[in-house]
Amino acid sequence: MRTIEWRDGVVVTIDQTRLPNEEVFLELKSVQEVASAIKEMKVRGAPLIGVTAAYGLALAAYHSKAKTRESLLKELEASANVIRATRPTAVNLFWAVDRVLKRAHETVGDHEAVRRAVIEEANRMADEDVEVNRRIGRNGSRLLKDGDTVLTHCNAGSLATVDYGTALAVIRSAWEEGKRVSVIADETRPKLQGARLTAYELMRDGIPVTLITDSMVGYVMAEGLVDKVIVGADRVVQDAVINKIGTYTVAVLAHEHGVPFYVAAPKSTFDLERKA
Repeated sequence: MRTIEWRDGVVVTIDQTRLPNEEVFLELKSVQEVASAIKEMKVRGAPLIGVTAAYGLALAAYHSKAKTRESLLKELEASANVIRATRPTAVNLFWAVDRVLKRAHETVGDHEAVRRAVIEEANRMADEDVEVNRRIGRNGSRLLKDGDTVLTHCNAGSLATVDYGTALAVIRSAWEEGKRVSVIADETRPKLQGARLTAYELMRDGIPVTLITDSMVGYVMAEGLVDKVIVGADRVVQDAVINKIGTYTVAVLAHEHGVPFYVAAPKSTFDLERKA
């Protein structure tokens, strides 16, 4: 099952604050519920946040009582402002909202045509996310050799996307190609995405994973236990990669110990008009 699905006016997604002890699915039926889920990190991961934002606008369109094109567009703009206020770091959110609004404004026809177009665009973005992630996996797997141990930080797996992941897509693809890779996941305080989510995903998929404390990263690199580092990103600007706190420390340690460091991210995470 995908991390998020559209079911006729309801957005179904897993509550990531309950993992790994419980698998609880949320049924989101309004823009306000989508916004709360993003704010409370029940939904997290830049690509997933983007698609969730798109589905938030789809919910607004689906449940709207608007009788004219103009009134529906006005409601969508208001809903977009609610969503934009949730997570300022993930550029995918703003990209997704802008893309859906652009489709709405460019759609020819009445309010029903706009309503259909918004829902179609959100579903298209979800499908695109899965395909992009699989391409990231295929491209990135060429960087990994049989027997490599990869360290990753936070969670950039299927739970951070619609499916398959970004950083973990590279590992999954290599594993599916028959490469016997293994993973070291750091715990990623304070929210423990590495311990709660990355370790959970990899254990579920049967990929060998060792969980370490954040403070052990330097030790495992100094001991030669890490061959590559792969992380995801919340935003990539002209001169920096912005990601979960602790990523900078991992990057500095990788540089110090001569360990290749890679970032796996879709184009929707790039914000090349900005600098850090």
